[in-house]
Amino acid sequence: MQVILDHLGFSPGVLDGRPGKSLVAALKGFQEAQGLPTTGAMDPVTLRALYPHRAWRPTQTIALTSEMLAGPFVNPMPKDPQVQAKLPALGYRSAMEKLGEMFHTTPAVLIELNSPTTRLVAGSKVVFPNAVPASLTYDPKLPEKWRATLASLNINAEQPVGAKIVVDKSDEVLRVLDKDGKLVAQFMATMGSKHDPLPIGTWKILGPSYNPPFHYNPALFWDAKASAKAALLPPGPNGPVGVVWLDLSKPHYGIHGTPEPSTIGRAESHGCIRLTNWDAARLAMMIKPGTPAVFQP
Repeated sequence: MQVILDHLGFSPGVLDGRPGKSLVAALKGFQEAQGLPTTGAMDPVTLRALYPHRAWRPTQTIALTSEMLAGPFVNPMPKDPQVQAKLPALGYRSAMEKLGEMFHTTPAVLIELNSPTTRLVAGSKVVFPNAVPASLTYDPKLPEKWRATLASLNINAEQPVGAKIVVDKSDEVLRVLDKDGKLVAQFMATMGSKHDPLPIGTWKILGPSYNPPFHYNPALFWDAKASAKAALLPPGPNGPVGVVWLDLSKPHYGIHGTPEPSTIGRAESHGCIRLTNWDAARLAMMIKPGTPAVFQP
């Protein structure tokens, strides 16, 4: 069920084969889009609506390639921004972490699906959650490095067109609506905290920054040490904003990815809206500069 919902754009977050708040939220989004009672439950009417999509099997066995295992990797990842700034990139810690994000899951789930002794070498056959997209033929106008990032996250080249974003603090989700107001995608999100609350109101998406560096300014972080200094952090999936930053008309705020996908909807942010890297990348493909973003309680 998680795999089907992920393919349909109603992201259950990490594909781990377990129930929880993220799956409930994804089911409610799917039910709303289908005009069904929004129970968030795996009830018979919802199962019937999902049945036509059963061709997306839960897992796929795939032979690893050298490209899938390629670094560079950074392990251990330093916590000090001044040290991070000296790195060439804030890449994955390991091939396992890279493979986890590629198939919208975590290293722990990959070990469960396979074995702790599974060799990560080219040619090894590994069982993955079936996040394999229908198409990797991206718009050639997109930057080459960004297209490579999309492919590395198994983002389908065909995405719905969003005309409006609605972020609900109470539901902890980001909804994408089309020009007719129909819900076409939904993502679990982390948004704000008591120190940096979600900025309620109507804003606009100014535009995307693909594989962005991060300007660390300790003055904007309530929990920064008094001795902290500003630093320009290199890009990378394990950077503070992940693989993409969608700038908002509200200064210093944006919608972005994260280095820790399992924390989405289960942690606080510094006011911004945080998604898994794969969901943030999908969202970036759905919207254009000028798209309104409504943030509500």
